[in-house]
Amino acid sequence: MFPKPKSVLLPNTYAFESEPMVKATGFREYDARWLFNKEINLMGVQALGMGLGALIAELGVSQEIVTGHDFRGYSASIKYALISGLMAAGCKVHDIGLAVTPMAYFAQFDLDVPCVAMVTASHNDNGWTGVKMGANRPLTFGPDEMTRLKEIVLNAEFKNKAGGSYQFHENYPARYIADLTNRPKLKRRLKVVAACGNGTAGAFAPQVLEAIGCEVIPLDTELDHTFPKYNPNPEDLEMLHAIRDAVLHHKADVGLGFDGDGDRCGVVDNTGEEIFADKVGVMLARDMSAIHKDAQFVVDVKSTGLFITDPVLQKQGAKTAYWKTGHSYMKRRTNEMGALAGFEKSGHFFFNKPFGRGYDDGMVSAIAICDMLDRAPDKSMADLKNALPKTWSSPTMSPHCADEAKYGVVDAVVKHFEALQKKGEKIGGQAIRDLVTVNGVRVTVEDGSWGLVRASSNKPELVVVVESPVSEQRMRDMFEMVDSVLRTHPEVGEYNQKI
Repeated sequence: MFPKPKSVLLPNTYAFESEPMVKATGFREYDARWLFNKEINLMGVQALGMGLGALIAELGVSQEIVTGHDFRGYSASIKYALISGLMAAGCKVHDIGLAVTPMAYFAQFDLDVPCVAMVTASHNDNGWTGVKMGANRPLTFGPDEMTRLKEIVLNAEFKNKAGGSYQFHENYPARYIADLTNRPKLKRRLKVVAACGNGTAGAFAPQVLEAIGCEVIPLDTELDHTFPKYNPNPEDLEMLHAIRDAVLHHKADVGLGFDGDGDRCGVVDNTGEEIFADKVGVMLARDMSAIHKDAQFVVDVKSTGLFITDPVLQKQGAKTAYWKTGHSYMKRRTNEMGALAGFEKSGHFFFNKPFGRGYDDGMVSAIAICDMLDRAPDKSMADLKNALPKTWSSPTMSPHCADEAKYGVVDAVVKHFEALQKKGEKIGGQAIRDLVTVNGVRVTVEDGSWGLVRASSNKPELVVVVESPVSEQRMRDMFEMVDSVLRTHPEVGEYNQKI
């Protein structure tokens, strides 16, 4: 018998060393995230492994799984605790060692293994840990699997059995890098800043970009799990400004910033301006739909309205569907629709054949950006960006809101805007043109300006994004409107950043 996990245990006690601790809120919509030693302990991670092994068997999938870990001071120990649980459940474990998350997804195909459990807290601050899981490549778990996993783990419904085994795959990154770079070299000599924020991607991104023919300027590529400069998150302005400075200093063609586990890529153009990932998505969609007729794309609800209104995409016959934010939702929808690619404002991009295998990989995104520049030899990154119709858009802004409260707040905000629309009331003198409620609420008014509020799927936060095709002032007006609604809820705290 393995003990039933407790929600709280105090460190430096017998119980903490002898019982599993797993806080229920760590099971998110499509992956798992906990504060290590505050919300989960190593025995709790072991329980997670046993629960995952039981769920895989329940799903009728072969109990064979790839695992790897990101570069944090505690990630390896968490991975080995997870492995011990998986083996106790009867799983054959393939360990690829230190890895970016897409390397684990690649290994599912390369090693012909159905399941994956990647130990990573992605771009979260130090102290966080987590696991991205899947049992049907290239997809990762959604709410149904995560809810069932939570039930199994918290109720100790383990089905442990003999037969588990372990195999370590030595120097696995070489296989991943070879797969990405076994292609013709770029014709255009691009000077690229590769920024990794001292995260895991630093071990791999420069090699990949050099191998396809780029001149690489490495920025914070040394592995350092204390993240001495800033969190490796290409949505954070601190990282973007560091990339800007390097691009301008070295007169680079483009700056590419990779997040902590390498499944996202942020972009700074040759003038030092950051290009939000949804606009990069529009640029890539233009490039790809010029080659592939009647291309279908999927984008998340945080993304720019240009995917629908851009005249070049319309002329090239491209079609775009909006969907729920979240790498797992977007991956699944892109796969279901057979879309050429899916683009998420956070920088998770999903390329299907011939560009990728359907999972999110910051290196594949970086290569696609380099190929786009290669196909436009007389254009700079800024030229391609400036060719888009002008819109004013905010970064992703996240006010604090406890995990236990955030979904209730969002439900109330959705109902507020639905009631306004039903009564025909105006916002800032404009009627509501459209409400999208597949994931929180996206409110669009008559002049095309819009604001979004949703609950973060992996942190105790809300997510706010605003955009206007009219002016910067209209963008700010939309933010003030959205924020004034949020301020009626005392559970909503301070923002991590604001426009």
